[in-house]
Amino acid sequence: MAGDAEPGPSIRIAQDQRADEVLSQDPFALLVGMLLDQQFPMERAFAAPATVLERFGTLDPAAVAAADPEEFARLCSVPPAIHRFPGSMAGRIQDVARIVVERYDGDAARIWTGAADGADLLRRLQALPGFGRQKAQIFTALVAKQLGVTPDGWQQAAGDYALTGFRSVADVVDPDSLQQVRAHKQQLKRAAKAATADG
Repeated sequence: MAGDAEPGPSIRIAQDQRADEVLSQDPFALLVGMLLDQQFPMERAFAAPATVLERFGTLDPAAVAAADPEEFARLCSVPPAIHRFPGSMAGRIQDVARIVVERYDGDAARIWTGAADGADLLRRLQALPGFGRQKAQIFTALVAKQLGVTPDGWQQAAGDYALTGFRSVADVVDPDSLQQVRAHKQQLKRAAKAATADG
């Protein structure tokens, strides 16, 4: 590979060079990071694909889908585990891998690069196990803001996550933005708790 080749998009969500390289180079890794980003620190969720790669030897969706479920869950559970619920998340990773193989010929990037428009991208993402509407909106914003994938209507599909600011993992590009997104999430949690108490 030529030393002066154009570098690919540089994702810096995990705040770890090796983990962020994996996210930048492997679309399936980025998808898995987003899948794991719930009830778990953002940067650890997005560092997990590199851990799976290290332990399993590949992130090829076909290989992940075909892995023995018990063995795959075991390697995801070895400390440091890939998630606070490593067993169930290992199953979800395999489920997502199967869909990537069956519907997108094993190329996760086709989920977003092949979308007709923002609404289609949102539908494609919501069809994945573990991707509710909010997660699909955040990932739509992430591929737009950090990978430059901006199908028509992506802003409407992503909703408020399309806006400029520090609203979600889509806006994390360095340690400072990570802290600002975390502060925003904590503020929302406090507001939700206060609203429940008032109700």
